[in-house]
Amino acid sequence: MRDDKLVRLIKISLLSVMAFLLMYIELPLPIFPEFLKIDISDLPALLGAFALGPIAGVLIELFKNILHGLLATKTAFVGELANFLVGSVLVLVSGYIYKARKSKGGAIVGLLTGVVCMSAFAALLNYFLILPLYESVLGFPITAVIGMGSKINPNIKDLNSFILWMIVPFNLLKGVVISAMTLALYKSVSPILHKENIEQKYKDSQQATNRK
Repeated sequence: MRDDKLVRLIKISLLSVMAFLLMYIELPLPIFPEFLKIDISDLPALLGAFALGPIAGVLIELFKNILHGLLATKTAFVGELANFLVGSVLVLVSGYIYKARKSKGGAIVGLLTGVVCMSAFAALLNYFLILPLYESVLGFPITAVIGMGSKINPNIKDLNSFILWMIVPFNLLKGVVISAMTLALYKSVSPILHKENIEQKYKDSQQATNRK
């Protein structure tokens, strides 16, 4: 008998490895400080959240950051913690809305809501936890972060304005990019992620037919 839990775990593991590998592809943008780089490693987690459920998406976020923290961290797990928490908000919100309304419209609403929630959460998280951790754990002063931002945008004068003009726009842009890629890819990837489920439903229907 096919072990559904094992198949599900294998899918989550494969998507986690894909997400981990995508973390190495980072795109710096001149409108943001050097340490804010766009990566698309949340893409496999979103695909997993849509196909396997929002909890699966969070597990993918967790496993990819554990792998990155063990094999490639440059921030003593602070960056991985931020990536996990912020990414989890995106996949949880988007995944739950899509689960309740499985349609293209539901996916769009879920992704847009997820991006807004992620950006708001990232602002609070950076203000109260992540930037203070960078300062205390890595010796990267918040004043230096603000200085890097003010060189790009003169409206940045303090931590509040840095969050407003850098952290929020960065996460909005990143979220929109990943959401667009998710919408473009999910239809083609979904049959692969649901393959075993489709086959099992077919077998069950055949067995039911044979019993009649």
